Amino acid sequence: MDILLIGSRGREHALAIALKKDARVDNIFCIPGNGGLAGIAHCVKMSIDDHDSIIEFLDSNPNIKLTVVSPDEALAKGLTDKLMEKGHLAFGASALAAVMESNKTYSRDLCAKYNIPSPKYKVFNDYSKAKRYINTQPYPLVIKTNGRTAGKGIMFCRNIKEAENAMYDIMVAEMFGDAGKSIVVEEYIPGKIFTVMTFCDGNTILPMKAVNSYKRVFDNDMGMSTAGMGAVAPADEYTEEIEKMAMERIFIPTMNALNQEGRTFKGVLSFHLILTEEQELKVVDFTVRLCDAESQVIIPLLETPIFDILCAVIHQQLNEIELSWKDGTAVCVIMTSGGYPLEYSKNFKINIGEIDDDVMLYHAGTKLTDGELRTSGGRVMGICSLGADKQECADKIYENITKISFEGMHYRKDIARD
Repeated sequence: MDILLIGSRGREHALAIALKKDARVDNIFCIPGNGGLAGIAHCVKMSIDDHDSIIEFLDSNPNIKLTVVSPDEALAKGLTDKLMEKGHLAFGASALAAVMESNKTYSRDLCAKYNIPSPKYKVFNDYSKAKRYINTQPYPLVIKTNGRTAGKGIMFCRNIKEAENAMYDIMVAEMFGDAGKSIVVEEYIPGKIFTVMTFCDGNTILPMKAVNSYKRVFDNDMGMSTAGMGAVAPADEYTEEIEKMAMERIFIPTMNALNQEGRTFKGVLSFHLILTEEQELKVVDFTVRLCDAESQVIIPLLETPIFDILCAVIHQQLNEIELSWKDGTAVCVIMTSGGYPLEYSKNFKINIGEIDDDVMLYHAGTKLTDGELRTSGGRVMGICSLGADKQECADKIYENITKISFEGMHYRKDIARD
């Protein structure tokens, strides 16, 4: 059978590599794909927003038995729903369930309604009212766009001046367009941060390994928030006791709450968690898909066939699946274009030397032009290593990353070094 992947990031590359190892999978197609995926999948030049053309493509390729929809924008616009309505088996959250990422006000209100531990918050669509409010708040605090920004619309403000600048950039200068027409102002909670992606079919929720994610663009967690500059799995501090707390107080209650609201979740529901100094666990954000950098460390560690998991979620048979994992640690470092996550230039030649066999490259913003690999996005590629511990992985990555170059290349040098 054949499989179609929707997307063009590192997670699709990691998924394709995992699926290619499955003897049941013949061909992998990807819309639109990237320069790295072109080596193992048939990349189809088509917009992920062109739902009618995607359906026509599936109609004309009946051997494609499964489509995996990953991008949050495609999920929010209901691509999974449309494919299923047309008789095409598809993995990914419905548009109703995808609201957990596309509308932060909704997810915050859901947590408040069902007593799911989360930060105190207030929502504003009026700049003047928001400005008056932040003058009354203790610092630091967090300002977020209400809409989707691929992780970029989160501002950590140390003082009122930074908060005023962030609000102006979002609401007046419209840095993030319509996504910033309203904002969420949250209390800042110090603590240890984890990302836990889960497979969920509405009845059963299976957490993957916890990941330490590095979201800020510069070393020492400085600069703007991004979709992720690196990741380490598993997170050592995420103990069995903490996982039990997360399941009982956050994961299962969220799944049940969505069922109560008529928004049954079937797909990957990701929780961004903070463990406070008082050992309380709170959810500070949700995503409704495999996160990009996190996927690049989780998928290589996963031993359970990913195909079985995807099908079990769709058919609500996840209770029959047991997740098994390789021993050891995985580390990923993301290479970006200069200027990311703001403005950046594209179409620079990418030079890749002789990389060690046990180091993996996952492409995202790359393309092939006349057989030459070039940059095509802000997040260009991730470099990943598996090893006994994060120190071994980091050493291997930073030794090999010097063999890769393109104009303006940027990456953090402190991933897994803390």
